[in-house]
Amino acid sequence: MSPTGGSAPEPPSAFPWDEALALGLGRLRWRPRDFWRATPRELMAAAGLTAPRTLDRAGLRDLIARHPDPT
Repeated sequence: MSPTGGSAPEPPSAFPWDEALALGLGRLRWRPRDFWRATPRELMAAAGLTAPRTLDRAGLRDLIARHPDPT
């Protein structure tokens, strides 16, 4: 029981290193250097495991405003 009287939260699960290594080094055939430089999000995206992000007109205008072309 926690000090506040409720149940203690579950500890976070460990990172799935075996699966990540199999994906990056095995399925994607990345070099170890490239695997260790990638973020988990980049690994997921490279494997096609993330939903594609859509960009609407407002998002495009915002992107252009934040990153204008040099003149």
